Amino acid sequence: MTKVSTGSRLHQGSEQIRSRTAATSVDPHNARPGVEAASLSDVGLQRSNNEDASLYWEPEGEEDFRRKGRLAVIADGMGGYEGGQEASRLAVETVRHVYDSFVENDPQKALIEALESAHSNIQRYAAEHPQFHGMGTTCTALSIVGRQLCFAHVGDSRLYLVREAKTSRLTRDHSYVSRLVESGIVRSEDAESHPQRHILTAALGSGAQVEPDIPESPVPLQEGDTLVLCTDGLWSLVGEQELGHAVQAHTPAKSCHALVNMALERGGTDNITVLVLRISA
Repeated sequence: MTKVSTGSRLHQGSEQIRSRTAATSVDPHNARPGVEAASLSDVGLQRSNNEDASLYWEPEGEEDFRRKGRLAVIADGMGGYEGGQEASRLAVETVRHVYDSFVENDPQKALIEALESAHSNIQRYAAEHPQFHGMGTTCTALSIVGRQLCFAHVGDSRLYLVREAKTSRLTRDHSYVSRLVESGIVRSEDAESHPQRHILTAALGSGAQVEPDIPESPVPLQEGDTLVLCTDGLWSLVGEQELGHAVQAHTPAKSCHALVNMALERGGTDNITVLVLRISA
């Protein structure tokens, strides 16, 4: 039950935005009861290639599913046309492989090890392919075991929790502007339009070591909660309240279309990827 998705190149003018989006959806019927899941990725209106990747995965065996639950990953690559694509692909594939192979009953520890392994694999790949020097990627990975959420995060892709009328961001951007906000130099309301918002302070493949952000403890989920993973091509153009309203008003699949269309209508300046998971009965 693995789905790895990347976007395709589509350019046909703003009046055809709603028909031009290339859907890569996780069919809700392919997920076990308890979660509805869908994803969508689009190259945007100003890029010629898509360096985003996403994945939704469940173990095939029931015993493995009981221990490992569900895995979702999103990554936004950097490093040129092929470098960024390879970095994001390596990230999601490595995370899935390590998480699947992890033998301890500790989903949070498995996610940390998965991102650390992806970091090493990307660096190894870059060393073996000098033309990809500088390749790297953001990566946000989550697992849901029962109704307990764990996650690990590096970069500036985001994880949101939408519960009733409240939208909460669960991740912290590893970016230069985020540091300025934390230091009180830049107001939080100005951060997402700041001209240097894309400068990352941490990414898989960059630096000697990587230390993923994790929650202090697993986050308890309840029926009706919706989790949204997205790259900066979405959140830089769609506000938190708009995101929350969209996922509350639609099914996961339709909310993916609504959010991507919203970003496209506002210029689609980057690749846009979103993965939505709703906790159901």
